[in-house]
Amino acid sequence: MEKKIIQLLFICCIFHELIIVSSALQVGFYAKKCRAAESIVQQEVQRSFSTDRSITAALLQMYFHDCFVRGCDASILIDSKNTGNKQSEKDAGPNQSSARPTTVSCADIIALATRDSVALARGPMYSILTGRRDGLVSNPAEVNLPGPSLTVQKALKFFINKGFSLNDMVTLLGTHTVGITHCSHIQDRISRFDGSMDPNLFTRLSTTCAARNSDPSVFLDQSTSFIVDNEFYKQIRSKKGILKIDQKLASDRSRNTQVLEGKFGKIRKNCRAFNTPQPKKRQPLPPRKSFRPKKPKNPPPRTGSKFSIPFLAP
Repeated sequence: MEKKIIQLLFICCIFHELIIVSSALQVGFYAKKCRAAESIVQQEVQRSFSTDRSITAALLQMYFHDCFVRGCDASILIDSKNTGNKQSEKDAGPNQSSARPTTVSCADIIALATRDSVALARGPMYSILTGRRDGLVSNPAEVNLPGPSLTVQKALKFFINKGFSLNDMVTLLGTHTVGITHCSHIQDRISRFDGSMDPNLFTRLSTTCAARNSDPSVFLDQSTSFIVDNEFYKQIRSKKGILKIDQKLASDRSRNTQVLEGKFGKIRKNCRAFNTPQPKKRQPLPPRKSFRPKKPKNPPPRTGSKFSIPFLAP
């Protein structure tokens, strides 16, 4: 796989260097510049997947770790010897288990290989923008990834700082439907039983992680470990989440904060827009009463001319 991908990199990318510089991301970026690009990646991923189904999890992890630092620029693949820092992102702790330099070689290939591996694991086959450029910096000091023991709110801050929403975070954590973790990362889950984990799973993991001279691995999805499906979400709702952040995701109640109710807020007519303020209705004025002098019941008799006014002198 490495040999053919390197050939692809030199034959296609170098030949079209000037065109790539001025082009924007688009679906089918290589359709005219290098038609075989996506098919070569797909064939090599399929060949590797046929002998090692764990590449789906490895590529997903690599893709996420690469994009979360400086963007999707393949800086995670840089070897330490090729940087002025004598270390690269690959040497950062969270990346020690995910870097697979013999699998991919540049930003677009990581993205395409990840997409193809997800489809091979029975996940969706989706279109992906290509045309990325490889980064020029790879610094382990810049690697700051959300850890497995964070609360939902703390983890969300990491994602918001990268332009993601809560829905994006929930979707990305769903990639834990494949892959493994090590017992050293779940000690906070199995050190004592606190009711947050299914009792049978707690007993099984405690037994697996009891080895003192090693750091055993456990599947994040205990049911369909090599299949991209929604089983992960079902399991965390049954207290079968392996990582603390995964289980917290199912029990988090932060969505109930700052809720408007009662006389606060409005019911929108259109959920995409605020209601148009209505002009205040003026209270109608009470009807005017016409003044008419009351006639005496027994008016005095008129004297003199009918036009004379008796109390005025002529």
